Amino acid sequence: MPGIEVPKEKWSGKVREVTLGATAANGGTRSRTVTVGGETTLPFLTFEGTIPHPPAIAVEVRDSQPTDWPSLLIEAWNGATQTPGAWARAAEASGADLVALTFSPSDRLNAAYARQTLREVLAATGLPLVVFGTGQADLDNEILVAVAEEGKGENLLLGVCEEKNYRTIVAAALAHGHLVNARTAMDVNLAKQLNILIHDMGMPLERIIMDPTTGALGYGIEYGYSVMERLRLAALQGDSMTQQPMLVTPGEEAWRTKEARAAEGVPAAWGDYATRACNWEVLTASALIESGADIVILRHPQSVKRVRSVIQALMS
Repeated sequence: MPGIEVPKEKWSGKVREVTLGATAANGGTRSRTVTVGGETTLPFLTFEGTIPHPPAIAVEVRDSQPTDWPSLLIEAWNGATQTPGAWARAAEASGADLVALTFSPSDRLNAAYARQTLREVLAATGLPLVVFGTGQADLDNEILVAVAEEGKGENLLLGVCEEKNYRTIVAAALAHGHLVNARTAMDVNLAKQLNILIHDMGMPLERIIMDPTTGALGYGIEYGYSVMERLRLAALQGDSMTQQPMLVTPGEEAWRTKEARAAEGVPAAWGDYATRACNWEVLTASALIESGADIVILRHPQSVKRVRSVIQALMS
């Protein structure tokens, strides 16, 4: 109404900007870089502050075709999941900003195999890379050190750094000029503490992405959302150790729910399986973007297009 001023919050803090990837000018081979962070306000409230970079979308690419993913998800990539290189090319063609190469435990997985896989993916796409290990500490220490050395100059985002297993990964990232992904259970203080521990090793805060983890739609997303919201509020209020951009994995979370996996034996009210499964990922990712996620890792190519539309609408 005329004459009524809309109240505005005034924030003293700012989310740090973090750049992933390196072009030839910076010693890498990527066709472009991706910068996230820099916000001076809550998500998409541009009347109160600035949001210089839109949230980025990464597509998860495995080193080998997963055996535990729903067939619907594998088939959506039209055979590209047979090799990580073909999958990475398809991910770029789908409209992704980043490729998230994730290694699965297997008998053939070792340092040499990890190097070879990284080279294949780097050759197949010009997008910046996120590289995640298996989640097994001893194995990840071996393969991520090799990946860090092989990818020197590429400004990779390496993970997953957890409190029980961050020192070796951080040391490798420091030695070869990469970034790290700091993952904690859904807890503000744990996220802050891991950032402090990694920074105490000498890692600049501009090279840390925070991963507070989350649940899927209907499976704990409310708690994950609230933790991310509290982290962003703390960052904007000036808490330096919470001012990292946030990455979450809605693809992983959504595609292990019953709603995204069960094609038969469910109530008719659940609707068409293919539509429902993709909706679960899109809605999970969209909610997390609203809570402050700067990077979301997705799995379905259709989800990439739909989440991109959500981001464009919110940014405009």
